[in-house]
Amino acid sequence: MTVSTIPQLFIAGLGNLPYPATRHSVGQLVIDALAARLGISMRADRGGVLGRGNVRIGNSVVDVTLFKSSMSSVPRSIVASQQAHHNPIFTESLMNISGPSIVKAYRQAVNSPTSMIVLTDSLSHRPGTLSVKLGGSAEGHNGVKSIIQALGGEPGFYRFRLGIGRDGTDAADYVLQRLSSFERQFWNNEGLDLVLREIEKIALKTG
Repeated sequence: MTVSTIPQLFIAGLGNLPYPATRHSVGQLVIDALAARLGISMRADRGGVLGRGNVRIGNSVVDVTLFKSSMSSVPRSIVASQQAHHNPIFTESLMNISGPSIVKAYRQAVNSPTSMIVLTDSLSHRPGTLSVKLGGSAEGHNGVKSIIQALGGEPGFYRFRLGIGRDGTDAADYVLQRLSSFERQFWNNEGLDLVLREIEKIALKTG
């Protein structure tokens, strides 16, 4: 007799929680969109915001944990000082130190790197596009690099690279600019459909 199990997935959105509408935080925008679409309630958790539920994605029932990291691991005095001076370098770095909080939540939810999906912005892909990758290097993305380091060098998790494109301005300034109305609409509708289809494919592999 075969016993069926519900596949478990941990999905983390990279971004800067205090700056939810910027290009750098598109991963967290999609986490919010997933929570709304799937009916998962999000709550404050040590190190971030978390929600979990058994939900139907396509034709599959999946045990999904959604997570967004916060600034709780950063000393408050440093946060207050840097925000008071509107330091864009510090603002960008909030994502770049999120690995430990994401990995802690991941280890409490699932037991395999291939059951983790990280939603991240990508300068290398056009706005309104999704590229899925399993494993490999961080490709210069410090948020992904932080996760790999927190996993002890293990790179074997999924990355959903959400295209934000780029222009002729400095990349550090560009990623901290607000998402366009098209991008916000896309990732809450057609783009979210794309994300859910790819999540179901991974669930079928891990179940």
